[in-house]
Amino acid sequence: MKYANPIKLLIILLLVAGISIYSYPPLLQGLNLGLDLRGGVHILLEAEETDEIEITNEVMDQLLEVMRHRVDELGVSEPYIQRSGANRIVVELAGIDDPEMAMEIVGRTASLEFRLPDGTVILHGGHLDTAHARIDQNNRENYVHISFNTEGAMIFGQVTAYMVNSYPYGSPNRHIAIILDGEVLSNPHIREAIPGGQARISGSFHEFSEAATLAALLRAGALPVDVEMVHVLIIGPQLGEEAIERSQIALIIGITFIFLFMFIVYKLNGLVANISLVLYGVILLALLSSINAVLTLPGIAGLLLSVGLAIDANIIIYERIKEELRTGKSLRAAVDAGFRRATLTILDANITSLVASLVLFMFGTGLIRGFAVTLSLGIVVSLFTSLIFTRILLRTIVKIKIFQNNKYYGV
Repeated sequence: MKYANPIKLLIILLLVAGISIYSYPPLLQGLNLGLDLRGGVHILLEAEETDEIEITNEVMDQLLEVMRHRVDELGVSEPYIQRSGANRIVVELAGIDDPEMAMEIVGRTASLEFRLPDGTVILHGGHLDTAHARIDQNNRENYVHISFNTEGAMIFGQVTAYMVNSYPYGSPNRHIAIILDGEVLSNPHIREAIPGGQARISGSFHEFSEAATLAALLRAGALPVDVEMVHVLIIGPQLGEEAIERSQIALIIGITFIFLFMFIVYKLNGLVANISLVLYGVILLALLSSINAVLTLPGIAGLLLSVGLAIDANIIIYERIKEELRTGKSLRAAVDAGFRRATLTILDANITSLVASLVLFMFGTGLIRGFAVTLSLGIVVSLFTSLIFTRILLRTIVKIKIFQNNKYYGV
């Protein structure tokens, strides 16, 4: 058909334009921003060795696990929790609303014990099944309702039954002290046997948030070792906003110069490259959003570098096409030969960069891994847009009569 290729070209352009217009805003808004862009708190914790506890890899692994459970209670999106050296842990929480509460949850030991008047510990945090903050509707008192596991419920039932049967009401021997981190939270009197494995911690919570914090700590578990906060850095969101604004300005300026350069030097080929770059941006943002990647400043640097690699691939292709055209080949033959000659070169260069980024991801930590993720995804997407999408677009264009002039292709 005479108009088959123009219609095909129009459909491709409309699809790219539609996808870009409707996808860019939600994709940009849905990206998870890291600590350096969104603000938050950076905490460095150090495990303290004692005569009873030696800091080993097993202890640090257990500490990391408990810390992750605690951070999950905060509801922080994509937290960064990593060992630093033999006995330190770095915790970065982006976008949290209450840094002080975060530091309280992360740094508190939360060692819970139930003791008899003679000092015997009958239950500890390991016997807990769950804990929830509640409000007593009769006196509006804040408290933490706890449930013991099967073993804890059995012990609690036996001990309370023994107390009720052995000591008269009001006896000091019918008390069970509830102790958190060495501090007595409450010392309730046992009125009757409690076989159901339920208990209440009350009397020390002036605000409901205090009870909720303790409940979160108890659900996450006690730290296996005491920790000390070496330093705490609170990063305001204004720093991230300024970094984002500057990055956006840099990106706009860079993309504008790239678009102009490609169009001036490579004419119609350059316009095709610019369309490919728009599609490249949509696909890359979609991939980052789908894997819940956290975007940081190094991650933005990886994005910008991958944009350069994407344009570099197009330049290699177009230079090969120009060489073929100068030898007298037709447009269709030049396009096919140009892609065939450029493909191996592009694959060699990009696979080398991809291997380097994978090594960074495997052996790097934190921000370095963020850079590696964005760079790796950018390389993969650039290979698709430059070797597949650009080829389809150019093959369609050179079949349209009005575009069959070598001057349109930089020759």
